[in-house]
Amino acid sequence: MGGRTYGVLSPFVGGDYYGTIIAGANEAAVRAGDRLLALQTLDPGSYNADRSGVPDYRRPVAWRHLAGVIVLAGAISESYGKSLRDVGIPVVTVGHELADCSAVLTDNSGGVQAAVTHLLEHGHERIAFAGHVAHFDIRERHAGYVTALREHGLTPPPGLLFDTIDNHESGGELVADLLVAAGMPTTAVVCGTDRNAMGVIRRLTGLGHHVPGDLAVVGFDDVAGAMYMKPSLSTVRQSADRIGAAAIGLLSGLIGRLDPPRVVHRVPASFVRRDSCGCPPSGLPVTEDLTRYLFGQVCSLQETLNVQHELGIDLLGPHDRDPREMAWLKRTTAFAGCLGLWRDGAVPALDTELRIEGEYPTGHELAGTTMPVSEFPPRELFELADGAAGDAVFVVPVRSATRDWGVLAAVGHIQQSTPPGSEMMNQSGALLAAALDRGAMVSALREQEEQLRDAALHDPLTGLPNRVLLADRMLQAGLRAARQPGHRFAVLLLDLNGFKAVNDSLGHAAGDVLLIEVARRLTGLLRESDTVARLGGDEFVVLLDGLPTDGAERLVKDSIAARLTEPYAIDGGRVTVGVSIGVALSRDGSDPEGLLREADAAMYRAKLASKAATTSGSSRPSTR
Repeated sequence: MGGRTYGVLSPFVGGDYYGTIIAGANEAAVRAGDRLLALQTLDPGSYNADRSGVPDYRRPVAWRHLAGVIVLAGAISESYGKSLRDVGIPVVTVGHELADCSAVLTDNSGGVQAAVTHLLEHGHERIAFAGHVAHFDIRERHAGYVTALREHGLTPPPGLLFDTIDNHESGGELVADLLVAAGMPTTAVVCGTDRNAMGVIRRLTGLGHHVPGDLAVVGFDDVAGAMYMKPSLSTVRQSADRIGAAAIGLLSGLIGRLDPPRVVHRVPASFVRRDSCGCPPSGLPVTEDLTRYLFGQVCSLQETLNVQHELGIDLLGPHDRDPREMAWLKRTTAFAGCLGLWRDGAVPALDTELRIEGEYPTGHELAGTTMPVSEFPPRELFELADGAAGDAVFVVPVRSATRDWGVLAAVGHIQQSTPPGSEMMNQSGALLAAALDRGAMVSALREQEEQLRDAALHDPLTGLPNRVLLADRMLQAGLRAARQPGHRFAVLLLDLNGFKAVNDSLGHAAGDVLLIEVARRLTGLLRESDTVARLGGDEFVVLLDGLPTDGAERLVKDSIAARLTEPYAIDGGRVTVGVSIGVALSRDGSDPEGLLREADAAMYRAKLASKAATTSGSSRPSTR
């Protein structure tokens, strides 16, 4: 398939509404030799497009692939749509309108007019309307309700318009509570969506009311479950797959045209009478084909549940597998995919670079490559999608409440059975973001733990081991001496002569510089097996673990004294200090702490001897 690539920007990339539109668009694209890319714009893990609001979707994902874009209601802001058109990508909207864009709309008004007319034929005159009127489609459906009443000489009742807040069952339950609280001021209600209608019926019957006896209910959409409710739901049927196909048809006509006229295509809707409007029950249609279809749907939903269960264990279970490697994708219904992560600090509105961190299955050598987000997903994924079999390439954000990680692309079958938001891609993106968050948190905790451990064992100024770590090193040296005959070690305790004068004359900052330089010089003189520690102030300890020859400690002592008394460059001047060193050698059964006390006493004797041998100002630092 080497034709054009069309994108579908949708709040979700599956489900019994969005998924059906995407599937219809895919079939139409494949018939023309083209292909489809479905891009989710809501953050993964979102479960309700209505309450999530219009997502803050700003990145130019896949723009270099796209010949045109279909935008479903609630997917993007007006400004993003303008940005698409500004770079020459044609836009067709579905279920809503954007400035200067062609649109595919359901005949919402005509469908609801037919439903209201049918209720009037049943003798209802006080008919309410319930829907989430913030949506363009729902406002058109309400307009059809008003038109139908007026055409029959009725004025729409002022108190019988109810905003459901969302398009789901919860919104219908809210309306049912309001109706009951108002004493059931209406005998029929037209709902903006089937799920609203289902919520109304469920809550009313739960409260002891009868549908349609106490209230006739009509929905809109004809979702799969409408027929199987009790009572079965009368509704207005819109053909979501025809909507998707019509959008592809409009979009293909815009390709290559510099200033095409705006076109609005209306897809017919039809009233479907069942039990909830008051018609006599007609029973369920039972055929072998329908039974096999329903069994297939049950199996599909069971598979979805299994996938979500295994996916949660694989991504969030107690193991050390890196989710970036993408091996977990084999648990899902997808059969290929890759993960691209942003560079730190990537600006959302720009064509920022992604690094491919993992691919499944391996073999395309994508991992480790980089590309701008406008070129993601890699072209290799498109070659794996069998559009004629209902496959597509999907892209979802990988974003949590705390971090935008990147984007996930996968190849799989378009899901049309689950409610919107319950499809595999939304679940995968959410769990992957959670797994990456957890990995980052664990790494941060380990780093913090290492920093705390380091702070507990090292001097904060010089970075040398402190008294605690020195004690452990001396204990280990003592144990080695006990196990290995002939193994000897020495402890040298150093004190700088004239350090206080440096602090007093040049300041504490200069004193700190001097101590850091002393630590550097000491470390440079010794072996890796030796230890240099700072006890505090201007006191240092050197542990020589394993003396190669007799008298080796004296050679080290002399080297240290010579090196530490060389001038230091501090604050543009030169400073010299002296050093007093006490030495203690290990013996059979030596106590490390006892050796340290012995070295301290030797150092004190050396300091007294130095004072006696020098003149009265020699202990001061020389600066020039």
